[in-house]
Amino acid sequence: MARRYHWLFFGLAVACFGVDQASKYLVFRWLYRGGEFAEVLGNSVEVVPGWFKLIAQYDPDTPWNDDWRRPLQSWNGPMRPRVNPGALFGLGQSHRSTANTVFAAISALAAIALLAWGYCGQPSRQLGLAIPLGLILGGTLGNLYDRVIFDGVRDFLYFYKIDWPVFNVADCCLVVGAAILMGHALFGEPSRPPSAPEPSAAASSPQPLTLPAPVTATPPPIQFLHPTQLPEAPQDPLAGPSSLTAPPTDKVR
Repeated sequence: MARRYHWLFFGLAVACFGVDQASKYLVFRWLYRGGEFAEVLGNSVEVVPGWFKLIAQYDPDTPWNDDWRRPLQSWNGPMRPRVNPGALFGLGQSHRSTANTVFAAISALAAIALLAWGYCGQPSRQLGLAIPLGLILGGTLGNLYDRVIFDGVRDFLYFYKIDWPVFNVADCCLVVGAAILMGHALFGEPSRPPSAPEPSAAASSPQPLTLPAPVTATPPPIQFLHPTQLPEAPQDPLAGPSSLTAPPTDKVR
C-alpha cells in the first residue's frame, strides 16, 4: 500500500493559517500603542536596521461592521486596520470593494480545489506535492479570512530598503509553496503507476516442447507346468480316504 501524506498536507495548512492570523492580530494590536502614532496613521518597529521593519497602519475613517464580524474585528485593536483589498503590488486598488469580492471568490475556489486534490489526488501520496500544496492552502485560507472579516488583507512585513510592497506571513507561504511546487515540476521524479514485475530471463526465453515417452505394457511370460507340478484335487473332508478308491470286491469261493 502506498504511503499517505494527508496528515502532512492538512497539518501544514492549519499551521500556516494559525501563524498568519496570530502574527497579524498580535502585531496590529501591539503597534496601536494607545492610538499615538509616530508615523502616518500607524507605528513601526525596526527588525533589521536599515532594511526591514514591522509596520501597522490604521484607518480611522472606516467604521466597524455592525454584524457577526464585529467581535473578530475588535480583537485586532480599538481601531480598524488599513487593509489591501487587491493583490500584490497594489493590483485592484482603484476598485476596492469589487477587487476584494473578486479576489475573495478566487481564493475560495482555489481553497476548495486544493482541499479536494490534496485529499483524493496525488498530494496525498507524494511528499513532494503534499508540502508545497499544504503551504499554498494555508496561505490562501489566511488571506481569505482577512478578505471576509476585514474586507481586505492586513499586511505588516516591510523591506523598506528596496521599497518592496508590504506583505504578510500568508504571502510568504504562498511564495515558498509555489517555488517548491515549481522545483518539483522541473526537477522532481515524475510519478509512475505501479507496473507488473518483469519476467526473468529464464522464464521469458522460449523453451523446447518435449513430449512424454510412450508407456508400453509388457505382458508377463507364460509359464508351462510339468504334470508332476499340477496341484492335487482337494479331498472331501466328510468322505474320508476311501471315497477316492473303488470299494473292495468279494473273492469267489
